Amino acid sequence: MGFFDLFSSDIAIDLGTANTLIINKEKIVVDEPSIIAIDRTTNKVLAIGRQAMQMHEKTHENIKTIRPLKDGVIADFHAAEHMIRGMIKMIDTGNRYFPASHRMIICIPSGITEVEKRAVRDSAEHAGAKEVYMIHEPIAAAIGIGIDIDQPIGSMVVDIGGGTTEIAVIALSGIVCDQSIRTAGDTFNKDILDYMRRQHNLLIGERSAEKVKLEVGSALTELDDEPDDYEIRGRDLMTGIPKVIKVSYSEIAFALDKSISKIEEAVLKALEISPPELSADIYDNGIHLTGGGALLRGLDKRLALKTKLPVHVADDPLRAVVRGTGVALKKFDSYKSVLMT
Repeated sequence: MGFFDLFSSDIAIDLGTANTLIINKEKIVVDEPSIIAIDRTTNKVLAIGRQAMQMHEKTHENIKTIRPLKDGVIADFHAAEHMIRGMIKMIDTGNRYFPASHRMIICIPSGITEVEKRAVRDSAEHAGAKEVYMIHEPIAAAIGIGIDIDQPIGSMVVDIGGGTTEIAVIALSGIVCDQSIRTAGDTFNKDILDYMRRQHNLLIGERSAEKVKLEVGSALTELDDEPDDYEIRGRDLMTGIPKVIKVSYSEIAFALDKSISKIEEAVLKALEISPPELSADIYDNGIHLTGGGALLRGLDKRLALKTKLPVHVADDPLRAVVRGTGVALKKFDSYKSVLMT
C-alpha cells in the first residue's frame, strides 16, 4: 500500500429516491433522506439530508427544498451533485490534509436509459470520484441478502424503493429478465394524500403521508397483528382550519390497493417471461423482497397469495442494496462482471 492509499477512500452509494446510503471501509457511514435545501437568492446549499427534510414543506419563499431524484433517476443534475458532495463530506476519513480520491460504485435502476446513466456518472465525477462504476439495484440487493449470484440457479428479487420497484430474475451473475415500474414508496404516499383529501376533506403534506404509511400502512384489509389507529393532523378543506382525524390500517390498505395491484402485475409479468428452468428454481426458492416497501404490513402475504409462491422479506430490507454494493466494492475483482462503467 502506497502512502497516498492510506488517504484514498473507496465508497459504495445507494443513491435512492427517498434515502441515500453510503458505505466506507465496510461500514454504513451515511444514511440520510435524499433531499437538499437551497437559498434561492444566493444558490447556497443550506442543508442536506435529515436537516433539509425537517425544512421540507415548511419553507418561506427564499428557501426551496429539492429532491434531486425522481422515479429512481436524477431529475435535478446540480442539486444531485451538491447532495452527493455534501454527503461524502459527512464521511469522517480522519484525514485533514489530503483530498480523498474515490472509487465509487453507485446503484442504478435496471430500467435506466443511457442518458440517465450519464447523469449519474457526471454527478459522481463532479462530486470528486476518480473512477465511477454502476451496478443494477436488483443485483446489488441479491448480493446484499446473501444470494450467490454466480450459480446457475434462478433467484427472483423484488426491490421496492422510493421511486421504482425493480423485479428481476438473476442467474449466472446477470439479469435474465426484469420489470422496472415507477410505482413504489412515493406513489404510496401520494395515494394516502389523495385518499385523505377525497375521503376526509383533509389536506396533508408529503411528510405526514409518509408517517401514516409507516405507522398504519398495510397491503391487506385484515391483519393478524393490527396496528393501533393513527391520529393525523392537517387542514380541513371546507373550513380552512387545522383538524385531527384518526385513520385505521384497513382504510390505508384500501387507499394503496391500486398501486399494490400494479406491483403484483409486474411480478406476474416477470414470472411469465422467465425461462422454464429458472421458473422451477423460483418455485423452490421463492421470491425475495427488499427495499423500504418490503416493510409494508401484509405485502409478503398478499404477494404469496397472488403468486402461490413463498415470499421472504430480507432481514434489513432498507439496507440490502447498499450492503450488496459494499460487498461488490470489497470484492471488486470477483464482481467486475456485474459492474458497468
